[in-house]
Amino acid sequence: MMLRIGHGYDVHQFAEGRKLILGGVEIPSAKGLLGHSDADVLAHALMDAVLGAMRAPDIGQLFPDTDPAYEGADSMKLLHEVGNLMRKEGFELVDADTTIAAQAPKLAPYKDQMRSCMAEALGVAPDKVGVKATTTERLGFVGRKEGIAAWAVVLLEKT
Repeated sequence: MMLRIGHGYDVHQFAEGRKLILGGVEIPSAKGLLGHSDADVLAHALMDAVLGAMRAPDIGQLFPDTDPAYEGADSMKLLHEVGNLMRKEGFELVDADTTIAAQAPKLAPYKDQMRSCMAEALGVAPDKVGVKATTTERLGFVGRKEGIAAWAVVLLEKT
């Protein structure tokens, strides 16, 4: 048995005229996140964690923001591709845990839906994906409501 740990981190700034998508869920908000794709900061952190555990290229290399094919891309489709790559390379997701740091909006009502969306995209049971949300007590760029940050850790097993 071979176990691998991966860690992912992503951050996006707020922008007018964009939808706020987190963990595949559209969250009611006056602003969304700026990015080449849908800027789903939580899904991006989770993808990088999975890819890191596999020692594969990161999402910037797999889905470059210089490629017009990924402009406005649905991050759940990209996460699905990462899940397929994970299985193709002989890995199984044992567990994943994620954290979103956002001063606003309040995310607690959406955590279970985020878990389900990301688990479905990865092709795993929802109990294998954790989602937590926190604020930064008004400190830093998150606390000033300039953007959102997300972290993810995963444990993969080589099958």
